[in-house]
Amino acid sequence: MQELTADDIRASFVNADEHDLEILDLPLEALLVDWYHHDFFAWRDPSNRARCYVVVELDGSPTGIVMRAATSSSRARSGICNICRTMQPGNQVVMMSARKGGDAGRRDESIATYMCADVSCHENVRLAHPLAPDEFRTNVDFRIDNTARRMREFVRQVRDAV
Repeated sequence: MQELTADDIRASFVNADEHDLEILDLPLEALLVDWYHHDFFAWRDPSNRARCYVVVELDGSPTGIVMRAATSSSRARSGICNICRTMQPGNQVVMMSARKGGDAGRRDESIATYMCADVSCHENVRLAHPLAPDEFRTNVDFRIDNTARRMREFVRQVRDAV
């Protein structure tokens, strides 16, 4: 990713209203990010854990979305994140929804997917974690590239909603 300032991050959101931007809380690690080694930047709001943010590069520009994490916890023993495809304990994968951008968002339409509860997909694919049943080890670069692609596609679906 290109290096981003706090103002760049705030200006990147395609599905945020003025209130969302007023209450947006950047994490402290935003000051220390090695931007060139990030495929996307994602965080849970430190002041409201139900709110999450993701910023990716789409078409050469930073594009961010505001998401909401489901408040009810899963009863499943395990779950799989649709972004990084990492098997997690059930309480560490949650449904994340994002209001669509544009006219669709003004009609309160949204899109959702299951994601790592701490939105740490970027780090998870770089770890050499023990394999869960039914998982297979793949090339780390392959996992990184596909995780970044799936996150960009999710953000693109939010941005390009009609």
